[in-house]
Amino acid sequence: MITNRKAGERGHARHGWLESHHTFSFADYYDPAWMGFGSLRVINDDRVQPGMGFGTHPHRDMEIITYILSGSLEHKDSMGNGRTIKTGELQYMSAGTGVRHSEFNPSPTEEVHFLQIWIQPDTAGVKPGYAEKSLATAAPGQWHLMTSKTGRENSIAIHQDADLWLARLLPGQSVEKSLAAGRQAWLHVAEGAVTVNGTPLVGGDSASVTGGERLEVRASQDSQILLFDLK
Repeated sequence: MITNRKAGERGHARHGWLESHHTFSFADYYDPAWMGFGSLRVINDDRVQPGMGFGTHPHRDMEIITYILSGSLEHKDSMGNGRTIKTGELQYMSAGTGVRHSEFNPSPTEEVHFLQIWIQPDTAGVKPGYAEKSLATAAPGQWHLMTSKTGRENSIAIHQDADLWLARLLPGQSVEKSLAAGRQAWLHVAEGAVTVNGTPLVGGDSASVTGGERLEVRASQDSQILLFDLK
């Protein structure tokens, strides 16, 4: 079964320097019907204005993934990591027993647009960790594995059985995905316009997938899609 979650139904917060759309309940947005999906807890579609950002703040026991759609984001954390991640790059931080970090848009002129993703770990109290992966030159028209439990196929290993796949599609291109028995998936359209088994979705739209569905995603314009394959 496929259930759609339209972009306009998401929570929305506007703070001047930050505009954020929440796929699931987050901060002041609360909807008991949308508390997450399996171990996937947060997909925030964030835009941060030039020279602005999130001050130093703590997290613990959460797998935090940031994927940059455009612009750049400067990261610093209490593990000693300091890095500016750019368009097409993925950043992973396992908060574990506790970590403090800040995120800042270093550009004086360009906003940064990114997805902030939280996945609940399968084990609490792990040692905090950090990793990066660039998808900037990932070939269009195919799936690319971003995260997995085991780190297979050069993906980032995380503390959860959650395969995160990325596909970039040019107009007319399509990709397919079949779910293994006992798995479920969340598909998020980061940018563009696609059909999922014939149903049109646009940037910000999502769909939950259960019951052994086989997916065909076809683009009508330049698009990026993320697929969370979950236990």
